[in-house]
Amino acid sequence: MIKILLADDHSIVREGLKRIIEESGEMEIVAEAPDGETAFEQAQLKKIDVAVIDISMPGMDGLEVVTRLKEHCPNLPVLILTMHDEEQYVVRAVEAGAMGYVTKQSAPEQLVDAIKKIHSGSRYLTEKASEALALRVIRGNSKTPTESLSMRELQVLRLLALGHTNHEIAETYNIGIKTVDTYRFRILKKLNLRNNAEMSRFAIQNKLVEV
Repeated sequence: MIKILLADDHSIVREGLKRIIEESGEMEIVAEAPDGETAFEQAQLKKIDVAVIDISMPGMDGLEVVTRLKEHCPNLPVLILTMHDEEQYVVRAVEAGAMGYVTKQSAPEQLVDAIKKIHSGSRYLTEKASEALALRVIRGNSKTPTESLSMRELQVLRLLALGHTNHEIAETYNIGIKTVDTYRFRILKKLNLRNNAEMSRFAIQNKLVEV
């Protein structure tokens, strides 16, 4: 029986994923986490074989969890679960140390197979994810404007583009409003944009948000 840690900040999503995983009859959820800090703690406290981590959670996001797990639990395979299937998310997940990458939309069909594969020591990437990584290798050190952003800057950009206020973003990621202001300033400077309207257009054009 494969023992799994499941981390996602939405309890309804966790319940759905838990049902998919445990109905396989070959694996069980032995630890759950609603945020990154708890996921990191549970990974060290419980005996688990695979960690399934949502990429976007309040506080410590999924990529930060992967990075810390690779330092403290280097042999633990991690599967990143996300709403996004764009190049920047795939590349960031793999560079952080994830062994696999599955979107929530494809989870019903792919999640169980992905867990089995990374548990066996192999990587699990969708065809689209593999193509994105190949393009990143071809480009080498040259980065796209989006790749110049840190993960948190990318998250703040998405929420600003979706119309969230600085206060709402601060609550979402458990950070100060002044910190959100700092991230916003960095985003505008790095992307050579002037205001939130231009950020929204940029996010839509680069498929960072759905319209």
